[in-house]
Amino acid sequence: NKVLSRLEKLMKVRGTKPVDYYHKALGHLVWEYIGMSRNEAGLKKAIQEIQSLRKEFWGNVKIPGELNNLNQELEKAGRLADFFDIAELMARDALNRKESCGGHFREESVTEDGEAKRNDEEFAYASVWEYSGEEKEPVLHREPLTFESIKLSQRSYK
Repeated sequence: NKVLSRLEKLMKVRGTKPVDYYHKALGHLVWEYIGMSRNEAGLKKAIQEIQSLRKEFWGNVKIPGELNNLNQELEKAGRLADFFDIAELMARDALNRKESCGGHFREESVTEDGEAKRNDEEFAYASVWEYSGEEKEPVLHREPLTFESIKLSQRSYK
């Protein structure tokens, strides 16, 4: 019933912009602000822009066709609605993790040589975000990581 209600809500919008417009706009935000190189200002901007674009999507998306027939645009719209949530959570997680880690470079977290700087004292944990409802802050849950066989160390690509 929840899925059907969501699909009906999408079909009732009857807006002016196609799903692909919003998909490309969201992709641009993710690429520009949440990608491999990121910073606090950009991540905060991404969260605001994603929220704004999501609101516009739910009020102005145009989905041709019908609910009860094969409708690839409706299918894309449903996936895109999920992508908004995922993109916002990615930005929130990256904003929370104030370090350069793995393949992601936090511009404020660099060594004197310009290398990615880890912060294992504060960020040696696995995280998951709990959905709290529409327009509510998600809740961060952390599970500490313990390393018995290896020693955490700063990487150098020089």
